Amino acid sequence: MSAALGLALALGATALAFAGLGMTGHMAAHMGAVAVAAPVLAAALPRRARGAGAPLLWAMVEFAIVWVWHFPVLRVLADGHAAVALAEQALFLAAGVALWRAALAQPAAGAAALLLTSMHMTLLGALIALAPRPLYAMMAMHPAPNLDALADQQLGGVVMLVVGGASYCLGGLWLLATLLREPRAA
Repeated sequence: MSAALGLALALGATALAFAGLGMTGHMAAHMGAVAVAAPVLAAALPRRARGAGAPLLWAMVEFAIVWVWHFPVLRVLADGHAAVALAEQALFLAAGVALWRAALAQPAAGAAALLLTSMHMTLLGALIALAPRPLYAMMAMHPAPNLDALADQQLGGVVMLVVGGASYCLGGLWLLATLLREPRAA
């Protein structure tokens, strides 16, 4: 895969974040960065275990970045300032690329890291989708077209759990399958 495609996907995801599509667009932008653009960019980079870092460490870093940016206080900050929203998207992309790069370079640990990441993406998406009220005031004031604030948040949570959960799960299963296909040492 090419780095140009990955960059185009990352830019497209970032543009989506500013398209005025409420929580649904917000989640689509983030998932476009971490679950679509990041693995494409990581696949375009050299696969050297040295320098890629530990996949499980990157999984923890990515976990912290994703969950912290979904605290309501940081959501208010990002929703109110374009520069903060760009920094958030850039952090998501950078953490995603680092995690996918480390996972591809070290398939055994990478499979575990991607499968763990799929679980936390699914959990956070489910928590957002199943919340009984809108969690983020600014997004509640500007929902996606033809949706009320709660329906927009629910759809955004579903986007996160389906796209994020599926991408990382499939990536982890693919790495696991490549390990299982390797010939056994005698």
